[in-house]
Amino acid sequence: MTNIDSDNSREWAAQAYALLKKRQEEQKEELQKKEEQKKEEQKEEEQKEEEQKEEEQKEDLIEISRKEDIPGPPKIITETKLGEFDDNFTWSAMVLAAQGKKINQISIDEIDWLTKLRRGLEETRKGFVTELLDKLGDDPLTPESLDDLETLLIRADVGIDSTDKVISSLRKKLNEEVVGAEAGIKFLKKQLKLIIDKPIKNSGIDLLVPQKGKLNVWLLVGVNGVGKTTTLGKLAYLSSSSNYKTLIAAADTFRAAAVEQLKVWGKRSSVDVISNQSKNADPAAVVFDAINSAKKRNVDLLLVDTAGRLQTKNNLMDELAKIKKIIDKKVPDAIIESLLVLDASQGQNGLKQAKSFAKSANLSGAIITKLDGTSRGGVSLAISEEVNLPIRFIGAGEGIKDLRPFNSYEFVEAMLADK
Repeated sequence: MTNIDSDNSREWAAQAYALLKKRQEEQKEELQKKEEQKKEEQKEEEQKEEEQKEEEQKEDLIEISRKEDIPGPPKIITETKLGEFDDNFTWSAMVLAAQGKKINQISIDEIDWLTKLRRGLEETRKGFVTELLDKLGDDPLTPESLDDLETLLIRADVGIDSTDKVISSLRKKLNEEVVGAEAGIKFLKKQLKLIIDKPIKNSGIDLLVPQKGKLNVWLLVGVNGVGKTTTLGKLAYLSSSSNYKTLIAAADTFRAAAVEQLKVWGKRSSVDVISNQSKNADPAAVVFDAINSAKKRNVDLLLVDTAGRLQTKNNLMDELAKIKKIIDKKVPDAIIESLLVLDASQGQNGLKQAKSFAKSANLSGAIITKLDGTSRGGVSLAISEEVNLPIRFIGAGEGIKDLRPFNSYEFVEAMLADK
């Protein structure tokens, strides 16, 4: 996984942990000082107000003025806490080190995310890597062990096409040389990463981020129940915390709770939500209003929550086409992305959804949600291979920070972590 000698990896991770712990303690002290300073300033302000109240005669008017000047509650950003120094931390630190990160460049947020990703893919790994390693032991790969691997890959919902490609590559390598268990796992990781990376490279965009100077409109599509609205809320937080001016359009007007749900996420991420309270309001009209607002505010990213009717219903695709027509007319130079949200736990059903949407929704990427707790995390490879759809973001947890840009190296390492 890394160029660092395995005997020294835990020591390297220990140094990283010590540095992060020190940094967190320093931040805690700094926050305490700021809180104390704020209390002092507030106390002084209250004292001044009391003195002014005694001097002024028009108390009612003064009181109104004071209320207007009181700022709203500050945006609360929950700081990620440093966990225990354990195998999860060591593994996460090594994954970051393998990607060129130095000890002083590692953040608690990155460690926390990788730990969640590894834990999230545990069910997939249990039915896959653990069983594979038990079968292989320390022995070289054999044609029989490749048959076992083929079964395990299909069981993990990697898909027929992806499995055939991996097994064919392994058979070819096996015909050329003796392949030990460790080398076999390393080669397998390489093949899986190639499958996932192919559509990403074909798209010409390694990392999907809003382009500055233009309005970026990201349409989130998908059937009900895949976590589309929640995913959009997390994307809004990720965007705003990355200093992009962000706005949400609540265009899923057919599901009663969708608008209210988005408003909750909007509050959490301090992102405004454009909506229409009318029952069964026209989604395209909501997008129209949202674009007007986005242009006035010089917004970088407009996130649009679309209806989640079943993909077999023609009216859903018609509605998406109508929304795109509005965007093209209002902002012809806008950069539009259509991102399909898929629930990893649905496995092959999710793959069918992707194929259906890809035919009629002009998709440009996928977001895989609910990777935590499912044994079907391998469906991500099937999406890449069979639908040729680049994975842009993945979710592994319910927290607002538990959605991240997709990183194929980290995903494969988490999926195939043997310890």
